[in-house]
Amino acid sequence: MRNKRLIIALLAAVVFGLVAAVSVSKYLASAQAYTKNLNHVVVAKVEIPVGSRIIAEQLTVAQFPRNVTPEGAYSSMETLIDRVAVVRISAREPVTESRLAPVGAAGGLSSVIPDGFRAMTVKVDEVVGVSGFIMPGTLVDIVVVTQPPRSSGQEEMVSKIVLQNIKVLASGQNIDKPKNDREVERAVRAVTLQVTPEQAEKLALASSEGRLQLVMRNSVDQGDEVTPGANKSTLLSGERAMPVPEPGLGNKDKKPATPVARRPRPRIAAANSAAKLTPAAPPAPARPSVEVIEGSKKKSVDFP
Repeated sequence: MRNKRLIIALLAAVVFGLVAAVSVSKYLASAQAYTKNLNHVVVAKVEIPVGSRIIAEQLTVAQFPRNVTPEGAYSSMETLIDRVAVVRISAREPVTESRLAPVGAAGGLSSVIPDGFRAMTVKVDEVVGVSGFIMPGTLVDIVVVTQPPRSSGQEEMVSKIVLQNIKVLASGQNIDKPKNDREVERAVRAVTLQVTPEQAEKLALASSEGRLQLVMRNSVDQGDEVTPGANKSTLLSGERAMPVPEPGLGNKDKKPATPVARRPRPRIAAANSAAKLTPAAPPAPARPSVEVIEGSKKKSVDFP
């Protein structure tokens, strides 16, 4: 009896051992397969500011599954040393080629200027700079108030939008957006704009001939607006009240309703129209009559 119990216990131990061995083998196989499906991706250990050169202390390596590995990611930190970031890279964010300036680019503002563009700085104050809301990445239009040339025959001052959809590269000495509202620099005396060479010539002439004003626009709205400009005559002609649109571009395709002034209708016209609309009274019914002959005379007698 004891031998039988011993044999059963040994068999149970063997079975449980085999099950455990198979389970561990399957787990190790799946773990090995998962490890083979991972890629080494270089990520930022700390936040990397825009325009700064990358150093080794700012980087680390993390594992990403192959199906979610970002395009243009790097697997080695050595290839990223001394590269310049053209956008802010947050901590634990992959460092990809699209976020970096070309190899050999200098750091600072020059690294964020696209090919074919130039950076030009203009003086602003708190009013011109839209009370400190002009920050790197903002899109603005540039309005100039100047005196027209004598050949135009116009002596009044004119305000005109001379440049549209211009990107702000730097606000003061800051080429990166502030992290929060506390870092917004209110006392900005100059902004740097991204312009083409032709736009730089216009901007230089406008800043020397008149007074500049920056007009902020929606970052999504990049349409081209054609305006005739404004002078004293158009300024004093007045402006109609327009409905206030909702924030964003939801009502862009909806044309605002033009207010139409209602004129009072003349009383005579109202009386005539009322007379035309009043139905005419029906004719009185004919009374019965009898024809009476008296000798050679004939007459008709009506009955009441």
